[in-house]
Amino acid sequence: MNPKLLFFKHLAPTSDAPLALEIESAEGMYFTTTDGKKILDLIAGISVSVLGHRHPTVEDAVQSQVKKYWHTMVYGEFVLSPQVAYAKALTDNLPAKLNSVYFTNSGTEAIEGAMKLAKRVTGRKKFVAARNAYHGSTQGAMSLNSSDYFTEAYKPLLPNIEWLNYNAFEDLILIDENTAAVIIETVQAESGINPPSVNYLEAMYARCKQVGALLILDEAQAGFGRTGKLWGFCHSHIHPDILVLAKSLGGGFPLGAFISSNKLMQTLSENPVLGHITTFGGHPVSCAAGLATFNTLIESNLIAQCEAKRQLFLKNLKHPKIKTIRSIGLWLAVELDSFDAVKHVITYCLQHGVLTDWFLFNDKCLRIAPPLIIAENEIFTACKVICEGLNNL
Repeated sequence: MNPKLLFFKHLAPTSDAPLALEIESAEGMYFTTTDGKKILDLIAGISVSVLGHRHPTVEDAVQSQVKKYWHTMVYGEFVLSPQVAYAKALTDNLPAKLNSVYFTNSGTEAIEGAMKLAKRVTGRKKFVAARNAYHGSTQGAMSLNSSDYFTEAYKPLLPNIEWLNYNAFEDLILIDENTAAVIIETVQAESGINPPSVNYLEAMYARCKQVGALLILDEAQAGFGRTGKLWGFCHSHIHPDILVLAKSLGGGFPLGAFISSNKLMQTLSENPVLGHITTFGGHPVSCAAGLATFNTLIESNLIAQCEAKRQLFLKNLKHPKIKTIRSIGLWLAVELDSFDAVKHVITYCLQHGVLTDWFLFNDKCLRIAPPLIIAENEIFTACKVICEGLNNL
């Protein structure tokens, strides 16, 4: 039996229509399938592969670490240099109060940890989240999801969740003295790239301080240069009480983190001890890959190039069937008039060697979030194929 048949027979499905591309190899901006087809990657594994595939510096870091040790003991018990070095590198590039890192396996686990931390610190139970936001699929993280379509089958979920509309200043009144924390994306991703309005995050931060709630910023997708700055919150004048990172954090390996102050994090270590634990979180190989990725980003000019590359996409994505393009940094949502149109263009692009996608809460938009290493000629190629797909509608 060939691998594709085994895939359908033995791997638990996430949908009834997976892409089922059979990947032979990947390098730089491209996948190569088992039938020899080369595919330009415009989605970077949903904002994961920020340096593309098999970046040599990251590959060297992984191979070096594998030769030393892999798993040793549950997270937090041993002093492991990849974890320590990466935590220091992250906190050196964050506001002073964000000086304590808890590594997890994924973004959804980081959200779970951040929620527990907020409840422990404040003694409160209520959370405020945004409609059409995605923070993960475990039961706590899923409770933050406003969509009955995705949550109804798994209820009851956590109580005491209220939802505001992203960028609606009048909804900030929902943040009150019963709120443990607001959990918000710095740029709302799965609704189709919605950056915050001018002073919106500042107003939210002020409201949190007024009522004693914590502000948790989810930068699983917005972090690591995606918005044209290292962190999405750098476009504003605030910083969070707790920062959640994932996706690009591991450089293609599984890794998440929630980051806060030493003072707040201490609450998870006492009354009871082991208030939050993980076996594989902060895996040494993942941390080695993540650190190499992070250092490469910091030392290169890839983040500084994001704006010029965004403008190149905007210049070349001109078509009467495009209703609008929302964008920030190297991150674009190309809105068409229907899901059928989006699906047609995605299919056409894939047939012609370009991989794109739609958004979880906005199926009228094409997702463009390529590795930051994408070159000008590759942007021209991507735009040409997308426009050809639109012509073919």
